[in-house]
Amino acid sequence: MDFVVIIAYIAGVLLLYFIGRLLLIPLRAIFQLIVNAVIGGAILLVVNLVGSFWGFGVGINPVTALIAGLLGIPGVILLIALRLLLS
Repeated sequence: MDFVVIIAYIAGVLLLYFIGRLLLIPLRAIFQLIVNAVIGGAILLVVNLVGSFWGFGVGINPVTALIAGLLGIPGVILLIALRLLLS
């Protein structure tokens, strides 16, 4: 084999590696966002179910769903704190 061909193969493999790494980073962010949304929604549902015994609940609307979905557990804690402070 010629030396230039070997260098071209190595450069191609490195290029594929770096392109793969660049595509993997957004997939991790999307997966993390989905996990936060599921956890936040589930905890918000549990808070409303358990809080109904004491007359406490956090209204589920697009804004609260977005906060719980983006932030996950800290978002639900923020919504509960805001509900307690503003009521």
